[in-house]
Amino acid sequence: METGEDYSDSDLHGRQWDQRHFTDCDFTDADLRGLVTTGCTFTKCDFTRADLGESRHRSTAFRTCTFDRTTLMFSEFAGCSLIGSTFLDCRLRPWTVTDTDLTLVGLAGAALRKAKLTGLRFREANLTDADLREADLREADLSGARLRGANLEGADLRDARITADGLVQARLRGARVDLHTAVAFAAAHGLRID
Repeated sequence: METGEDYSDSDLHGRQWDQRHFTDCDFTDADLRGLVTTGCTFTKCDFTRADLGESRHRSTAFRTCTFDRTTLMFSEFAGCSLIGSTFLDCRLRPWTVTDTDLTLVGLAGAALRKAKLTGLRFREANLTDADLREADLREADLSGARLRGANLEGADLRDARITADGLVQARLRGARVDLHTAVAFAAAHGLRID
């Protein structure tokens, strides 16, 4: 367990970390390109301006971490937890995220156009003003997600869970939905369904 360590400006390029635990650690401006983590835990860590490009993470938790102007291009997260983490002005595309929990994550204004986000958990996430045009959100859980101003035009929302607020607040022109979501959309917009 590492607590309060300062890794700012460190060159940690290409490292492989297994079962390591970091709490309140500072990775500001660190070079973490190609980092590979398995079963690690990062709690309240700061990745401001860090380069996590081409990094690979499996069964790793990033809990309440800060990603501010962080580079995540070509990174992969599989079976991870990003609960409560915040992403501000990050370089995300292309970003591969599978079987990952993004509950309570802050992705306001995130550029995720055409991203494959199938089956991800975005419960109560902040997706305000996010660009999710043509994103694949099939079977995603958007329950309670803040979607005010989010652009979901052309997105695939089939079998996704989305609340009435989200259906009213997001831009959904051309989005693909299933019958259940179409009925919920109509009801959210005040139509009577007999």
